[in-house]
Amino acid sequence: MKIYRVFLILFVAGILTCSVLPAVAQCAMCTASVESNAKNGSTTANGLNHGIMYLLAAPYLAVAVVGYIWYKKYRRKNVDLNMRDEKLHLN
Repeated sequence: MKIYRVFLILFVAGILTCSVLPAVAQCAMCTASVESNAKNGSTTANGLNHGIMYLLAAPYLAVAVVGYIWYKKYRRKNVDLNMRDEKLHLN
């Protein structure tokens, strides 16, 4: 069962990696600046797009790392709850 789970995770990661589409994310001001520079032959558009994608990915990566550390640190295995068999009266 564990091998099946690892295979499934690797398969999904492979599919997600292969289906990546390039994103063009720019604000209106940056777009106008890059378009005017592109007409003059400058290649700053690629650098600007890579910078925007880097800034977009950084918070998600930080949250994922903190979540993983929290999961590894605070998960418990084989916890016995010691529940009593008698009914609980709240009155």
